[in-house]
Amino acid sequence: MIDTRLTMFTTRWCGDCRLAQRVLDRHGIDYQMVDITEDATARRYVEEINGGYRSVPTIVFPSLKVIVEPTERELESSLRSEGLLQGP
Repeated sequence: MIDTRLTMFTTRWCGDCRLAQRVLDRHGIDYQMVDITEDATARRYVEEINGGYRSVPTIVFPSLKVIVEPTERELESSLRSEGLLQGP
């Protein structure tokens, strides 16, 4: 299910997902979005990662690091620590 790009599991109505998408787009990060309302396999995967909850955005990095519902600052920090974003 995960490829070499960052993967963001989302829903259409998720405001935090739109925030994460804006951050990723602003920094030119290559990613794929997977809507868990349309993909039952993805929904089960998110539930497994999150202890039975359908928490979105659930973001999986190519290294398989997972962050859930990050703030803008947390997402940018993770992007830096994963080598996907340069600078402070």
